[in-house]
Amino acid sequence: MNPLWEVLLRAAREHGPRAAIAASQAGHCAWSVLPKRIEGLAGRLTRAGLRETDRVALLADNGPEALQAAFAAVRCGAILVPLDPRLALREHELILERAGCRLVMADSRHAVRSAELEREVVLLVPEGAEDGQAQCPPLRGVEPSSPAQLYFTSGTTGRPKGVILTHGNLHAHALAAVEALELTEDDTWGHFAPMFHLADAWATFAITAVGGTHAFLARFGAQEFLETCARDGVTLTNLVPTMLQRVLAAIEDGAPAPPDLRLCLSGGAPIAPAVVERVLVALGCSYRQTYGLTETSPYLTLSGLTAEEAELPLPAQAQRLARTGSPFPTVELRVVDPSGEPVPSDDATVGEIIVRGPTVSPGYWQDDQATAAAHRGGWFHTGDLATLDASGSVRIVDRLKDMILSGGETVYSIEVEAALLAHPAVLECAVFALPHQDLGETVAAAVVLRAGRGATHEELVQHCRARIAGFKVPRRLWLLEALPRTGSGKILKRELRERARRGQLDPGRCGEDPGTG
Repeated sequence: MNPLWEVLLRAAREHGPRAAIAASQAGHCAWSVLPKRIEGLAGRLTRAGLRETDRVALLADNGPEALQAAFAAVRCGAILVPLDPRLALREHELILERAGCRLVMADSRHAVRSAELEREVVLLVPEGAEDGQAQCPPLRGVEPSSPAQLYFTSGTTGRPKGVILTHGNLHAHALAAVEALELTEDDTWGHFAPMFHLADAWATFAITAVGGTHAFLARFGAQEFLETCARDGVTLTNLVPTMLQRVLAAIEDGAPAPPDLRLCLSGGAPIAPAVVERVLVALGCSYRQTYGLTETSPYLTLSGLTAEEAELPLPAQAQRLARTGSPFPTVELRVVDPSGEPVPSDDATVGEIIVRGPTVSPGYWQDDQATAAAHRGGWFHTGDLATLDASGSVRIVDRLKDMILSGGETVYSIEVEAALLAHPAVLECAVFALPHQDLGETVAAAVVLRAGRGATHEELVQHCRARIAGFKVPRRLWLLEALPRTGSGKILKRELRERARRGQLDPGRCGEDPGTG
């Protein structure tokens, strides 16, 4: 049995005439057509030498090409290795070497880079190829434990670390997402977050499982997002925090809200209740905060409202929806102290999140040491710190590596970021630790202001002092044009820390507060 391929065939059987790819998109087609296109691509890959268990890289922007490539790898029994198109050539080479990729699938926008990689290249087109089915290898069954995809870190130093996701991981996550998000054939998913990352890639299988419609935006822009939503009738999507902030700013500046959007998901970083309240008002749809990791396919929790909570005033709803949320279907989750014992469900005691279940990766590609470090005692250790309330809802307070110890006090960066984000001029921010001779570490922040809004360092510090204890207030605060990010949109705090330590953040944009404790 090949469960992921069967997901596609079932969509073709049960939803044949319905749109698989939205009508306005290049390569639009019905579900009855899509498997033929993918088999044509699988035939091309086979003729290029791809065999079962081979690793095949994908270098593509969001589009039908990326969706077809994911299923073509499944059809061939190969292991897909998605690449971030924004990486440098050497970073791409490191990943291909680490994975042992001999073949690269690339869309036309990345034909030049793919040629530089010195691998066999299969170029993708939105319309696919409906011939060549006879050249496909026989469809064989796969074990649920067989690797289906590899997601690699993008660091330029050391060996890239590859997360293995199995056929069982991806299939279990797709079915759990259908249940948790109440997906139906009437849904149109907007692929706006990058498909080379699990922020969006999971929806490739989940939306297909219900015979919904896929809509794509190759490169994100707030105006382009709004136009795609209106044109293609997008009903739900996931936006990483920077995308969400820019969409909110556009709507609050007068752009029309998406008319058909019923649900907006966001994750990758905790969110301030004030931002959730803006989502509920500006987008006029439901909101659910997500939390997960590449190692967990990705979702571990979703926020939500009970029937009683849905009757609360808007600020109270936003407070609840901003939480990390309750465990995703299939996930067993605990919050434990350093000895491994569960913390009390008092929403105050902090512990590490550990998880297990069918959506959790078995480990890292050819890296037994990293696998053993993360998987201990039958549980995957996330490195995330959180509290747990009596209802089982999780509230992340920080990453272990981002926690700040200042003068003997623990400062959770997320709490400080929430205080900064409550200021109406702040678009986004990142709080991080800097070494301090007397305190050990001190709180620093980098802030990006909304277009057309102004705020001084002193105003932001006083704003924080009214909301959090003095020892938590940033002692150094930079106003920047943009924050450094990974390909998936997550803020690179490590880079900010290093640049600040080396004096590489513009001193003219920095304000200092001596702090009063």
